[in-house]
This record gives sequence, structure tokens and C-alpha cells, in this order.
Amino acid sequence: MNKEFELLRKEIAVCQKCPLAEGRTNVVFGEGPFSSKIVCIGEGPGRDEDIKARPFVGRSGQLLDKILVEFGFSREENVFIGNIVKCRPPDNRAPKPLERAACIPFLLKQIELIQPKIIILLGATALNGLVDPKLKITKVRGNWIEWNGCLAMPTFHPAAILRNPNLKKESREDFGKVVEKYRELVNPNHKAEYC
Repeated sequence: MNKEFELLRKEIAVCQKCPLAEGRTNVVFGEGPFSSKIVCIGEGPGRDEDIKARPFVGRSGQLLDKILVEFGFSREENVFIGNIVKCRPPDNRAPKPLERAACIPFLLKQIELIQPKIIILLGATALNGLVDPKLKITKVRGNWIEWNGCLAMPTFHPAAILRNPNLKKESREDFGKVVEKYRELVNPNHKAEYC
């Protein structure tokens, strides 16, 4: 699988399928173990991610890492983190439909290679891009969605929590459900500080 992942990484590194390629400093492939049973999916790289070629390394990423640790997870051990698009949209705007359409096949291939049990959809762009463009994150967050043989948990993007700290309680509830499902499907002895 590592060989297939490396071939995919090389293909993505030279991708010119949409206009985002013109403005990028780096492609942000994603990171985490290839054996991860959880995949977190965000919107797209921001300025910090574009510079460092790593997903979720700015303020949102620091919050995501903190949340993951509270629930016994980490990108180093058991979570792969990626995005709907691999290149930074200008001014950190949401990716346009054409940009999403060009990049989602890469994400689908990553998911196919990793074969996670659980996908955490961080925000509306991940939910709409991967599952259904008509769904509203505020209506479906916290509810499991069956998708392509995986269970997907939509929750708020860490950036939304930074803008509105009142969302933290609901986000924690959602991650608590992820822990319960992880114990059921992967590791019954999984330890978490928060639940």
C-alpha cells in the first residue's frame, strides 16, 4: 500500500487539473498512518498549510490536535488527515465546484487505500463535497451517515469553533460518539480523557 500511496503522492504533486495549481506553494497531500481507521477531512489548505505542505497546522489545526488528544487519537498514531482539495484556494475561500470535482477523485483514492472504519467530516465543505451537496452541517452534525462502506460523522470545522466557542460542546458530543464507535469497531480498550 505504501507504494500505491507514493505513486498517488507523485501524481498529486504535479496535478494541474484546476486553477488552484497556479497559486499554490505546495500540494498538501495529507498526513497520518496508512493503517488509520479514522480519516478526518477538512475543506482545503490555508496559508500555513500551503507553506508547510501539511494539513491543519494553523490555529484550526492546533485545535483539531487538541480535540483528537482529548479523545485518545492523534495524527501520528491512528488518524489520517486530509482535505477536499489539495491546494490552497485564494484568500482561504471555500473551494469552487470545479476545484472540488478535480480533486475529490484523489481523496477517494486515498480513502480506498487507507480503508478507514470512520470518516470525520469537518465542516460543510467536507460534508457537501463527499456525501451530499444539499445537506446542512447544522442539521446532520452528530448523526452517523453510511457512506461507501464507512461510517461518516459530520461535525463542525475547528475554524467554526474558533469563531464561535459555543459550538465546542456539540463538537465534543460528536467526538464522544466517534470514541464509542471506535471502541465498537476497532479497539474496545481505547482510552480517552474526555469520555
